[in-house]
Amino acid sequence: MTGETSPLDARRAALPSSYRLFYEHPVVVDHTEGVWIHDVTGTPLLDVYNNVPVVGHSNAHVTERVSAQLRTANTHTRYVYPAVAEYASRLESLFPAALNKTIFTCSGSEAVDLALQVARFMTGKEGMIATSHAYHGTTAATHAVSPSLSRHFVDDRVALVDVPEEALVSGNLSPDAGEEFARRVREAIFTLEARGVGFAGLIMDQVLTSDGVFTDPVGFMAPVREAVRSAGGVFIADEVQSGFGRTGTHMWGFDRHGIVPDLVILGKPMGNGLPIAALVGTEELLNSYGETFRYFNTFGGNPVCIAAADAVLDEIERLDVLANVVATGALLREGLSATLTAHGLAATVRGTGLIAGGDLTAARETPAESKALVVDIVNGLRERGVLISSTGPRGTVLKVRPPLVFQPEHVERVMSALDDTLTELTT
Repeated sequence: MTGETSPLDARRAALPSSYRLFYEHPVVVDHTEGVWIHDVTGTPLLDVYNNVPVVGHSNAHVTERVSAQLRTANTHTRYVYPAVAEYASRLESLFPAALNKTIFTCSGSEAVDLALQVARFMTGKEGMIATSHAYHGTTAATHAVSPSLSRHFVDDRVALVDVPEEALVSGNLSPDAGEEFARRVREAIFTLEARGVGFAGLIMDQVLTSDGVFTDPVGFMAPVREAVRSAGGVFIADEVQSGFGRTGTHMWGFDRHGIVPDLVILGKPMGNGLPIAALVGTEELLNSYGETFRYFNTFGGNPVCIAAADAVLDEIERLDVLANVVATGALLREGLSATLTAHGLAATVRGTGLIAGGDLTAARETPAESKALVVDIVNGLRERGVLISSTGPRGTVLKVRPPLVFQPEHVERVMSALDDTLTELTT
């Protein structure tokens, strides 16, 4: 109808420029279900990107649990809801015994911010270490350890370490990869001490998603963890990307590497998208912090979001999600590698479970040309009804990270769309 404002124009009119969109032709959502996003034209789009709806978009069991709790009561945790402690106990049973206390927040950024507070309070030091292209949140404190956003807030209290890509890439799995990573961390600790801020802790995504997706060799995090321990720092495992079974073999990414962190960050995947996150840690750390500081988050761990989180664990068990992640993830990585290679592209596919990175850095003569190719692939797939994204410090890695209920038939659809896209781009 003449004079109507389009959804995109309405968005631009109401929201500031900080809101960004994916794809040359942005997705305007009508409804979702399982691994599908249906746009306003009725077109189904296969979601191979969203890590938040781990048990599927609009999951019926999560919806029912949330609706029932909304009809009952929903207020803050200064009142006693048995379900909150019951869920915390259920969650903690999935962790090593030492990680036995949980503080609920509304977002991963809040949980990371709190973890930084705890690390700095417990050590009496200020310095933090993060990887050089990490993303951990959007508060001022978490932005400082999120250089992938910008380096505007990165100050002398933060030291960044480059991921040792050469040692970690598939086909070159050096047994010394972990030691090289640890050496870089020790250098960063020395830098922080030389600046006079000391070393409080390290925060690290357990699959290094924003740094380009690095998951192997298994165990490479162990020397890093020991370097932090030896220096008296706090090891913070960010499990927003890798947690709740995304690696398939383990519930948590740190478990796969055989380490026990001091603090663990959980994000919105724990509630299938509802605003709930958490900081899980040792009694010594969290009770010591709590005895000095009052931490109150009005709706962190509210009963409605707790119902969603509990329903997610129900579904992970009922659907045997971890087994599906292992089997379907293997098909996904194999298909991705085979399809890229079949089109003559120099590609390295990394990952585990349902997190994969298709590294096309060497596919073109320069990183800029490789990045342009990745952008074209991402947009070409979107036009064929498949949604993925890109990652890595140069933007040259295809990021593939679907809901954990992804199935083999969905992998086939992805590969068909990728084959068609590459045929168009490389002929």
